[in-house]
Amino acid sequence: MFETLSDRLTTVFSSLRSKGRLSEADINATAREIRVALLEADVALPVVKDFIAQIKERARGSEVSQALNPAQQVVKIVNEELINILGGETRRIRFAKNPPTVIMLAGLQGAGKTTLAGKLARWLKSEGHAPLLVAADLQRPNAVQQLQVVGERASVPVFAPEPGSGVGDPVDVARRSIDQAKHAQHDVVVIDTAGRLGIDAEMMQQAIDIRDAVRPDEVLFVVDAMVGQDAVNTAQAFMDGVGFDGVVLTKLDGDARAAPRSRSGTSPAARSCSRPRARSWRTSASSTPTGWPGASSTWATSSP
Repeated sequence: MFETLSDRLTTVFSSLRSKGRLSEADINATAREIRVALLEADVALPVVKDFIAQIKERARGSEVSQALNPAQQVVKIVNEELINILGGETRRIRFAKNPPTVIMLAGLQGAGKTTLAGKLARWLKSEGHAPLLVAADLQRPNAVQQLQVVGERASVPVFAPEPGSGVGDPVDVARRSIDQAKHAQHDVVVIDTAGRLGIDAEMMQQAIDIRDAVRPDEVLFVVDAMVGQDAVNTAQAFMDGVGFDGVVLTKLDGDARAAPRSRSGTSPAARSCSRPRARSWRTSASSTPTGWPGASSTWATSSP
């Protein structure tokens, strides 16, 4: 996704490299091409307008006019502004002072929560932690079994006292998992919750009940990047109903465009959380977050 946008921007900047000084026409032409590249990448129009306005303002300033290489300075400005709209900062997972740290994953069905749980647990284990995966998705058929398979591949234990597929109380499972983690000396608990085909009252209430039962240190809303700009609307609805600390975008190695990732750092959902926010965390297929959702925060994963 980002590689395609990067290639387009590289083409835009190539025309500037031969210029010793940039005129107003050069700045406007470059801004126009950047605008087209962003719109073709499905970035939201309000974000594009703000982004272009900021670039033009800085490009007309002294940092470009007095630079030995004005074209390179414009590239630097665009890079800095892109980083800014994508979150701008990096932070690690917020661990609890008194273990276990509780991480709750929420989101729509098919977004990749269960696979993310395994990736996250595997990375936590590689960092010296003792994670416990919790099968609190008792609605989707075979969701418990899927998490058990993921946990086995990641060599991480799974707390699954209920068979699922419509049987069991997810709030009770989540609550009991904390006692299990303390008893078995797990310092991180990753709770995989049920999703829905769309945001609805039942999903919201279940997420609220689990949140209130375990008081998680991180609530991560998992979104499929391939749904486009609707990802932001979904995240905003969940923010208003439940609240979260970060947005995780999955499936970024597909043909998804830039819309949800670019908007997540600028939308109210990304900025209105009550607790300190994370910014930009990425995990690859090898499950190695180097930072973590913008925003609140945005985490990106490649494979679902």
